[in-house]
Order: sequence, then C-alpha cells, then structure tokens
Amino acid sequence: MENTIDKSKRWKILQSDYYVRRPWMTARKDVVEYPDGRINDEYWVLEYPEWVNVIAITKEGKMVMERQYRHGAGLTCYELPCGVVEAGEDPLDAAKRELMEETGFGGGEWKKLMELCPNPGSQTNWSHSYLAIGVEKTSAQHLDATEELEVYELEPEYVKSLLLDNQIIQALMAGPLYKYFYEIRS
Repeated sequence: MENTIDKSKRWKILQSDYYVRRPWMTARKDVVEYPDGRINDEYWVLEYPEWVNVIAITKEGKMVMERQYRHGAGLTCYELPCGVVEAGEDPLDAAKRELMEETGFGGGEWKKLMELCPNPGSQTNWSHSYLAIGVEKTSAQHLDATEELEVYELEPEYVKSLLLDNQIIQALMAGPLYKYFYEIRS
C-alpha cells in the first residue's frame, strides 16, 4: 500500500512562545502561516513525550491487564500496561520496562503492533503499541510514587467483550486491541 501521509502542506511557524514546561507536558502558542498565506496568531500545541503500551499474553494465553484510576476522566477502568518513553530510550525498551515495572511480567516474544498519533491536531507525540507473547511473572511490581494500579490476567474473550461493550475507553489502547482481535486473533 502506498504511503498516504503527506508532509508537503506544513504550516510555517513564525513564532513560538512557551507557557508551560514540565517533564510530562509542555504547552506552547505558535503563530503560523498557512500555505495560502493566511496567518493564525494563536495555535496551541501540547508537547508530550512518546508513549508506549503493551498487549501482553502470558504463556497460559491470558492477557495482562491493569485497572487504574484516571483523574482526567474521574474513572477507574481496565487498560493495557503503558507508560512514557524516557528521553533517549528506544520505544521497545520502554515497553519492556513499563510492563516489568507495572506488572512484574517479562520475557516472551515481542513485535511492534502499531503506532498512533494521539491527537495530531494539537499534540506532537506518538504512541507505540507492542505485542508480547509468552510473558511470565518474574518479579514484583515497581511502581512510581504516583502509580496505584491492580494487575489482572484475563481471558482474551473477556477482554474482547469489555472492548466491544465500551468498557475499555482509552482510545490509544482500544485501537491496538481492535487490531489485535481483528488481525491476529480473528
């Protein structure tokens, strides 16, 4: 299939002013010129680090899932093991690290499943999704101070039913799960 992503219509950035600079998010206001010459003097962009998530399948065929409170939505939901790619870190290494830290699972055979741009209209980062088959519990969790989550080993059909019943609401996790159930486990 041909690559249909086009970079030729990029906007010219005339000025950028930063308003928030934090490790997990940076907010800037750009003044941009469109290809037709019009100027937009207030286009907001959020710079986030790269993200990863993992569809982890145990040697017994169960899916490693987490339940975690998410303050933005005010909900506790099932989701995939996930996290941030540290500066200079390879996304695959970050995915392996996050799976181990959050769940204590490791090993297995790994492959990249997909890459998504969370919100290309206003965010700069990508989310890298991996499939790890044959993982096993090898250690305890090593959570960050801000993390509080529970780990579950669920039957794939149950995870699929959660997905189809809108019980997995994080779009960057639903996308890879749909791909997994459509292409790999169909």
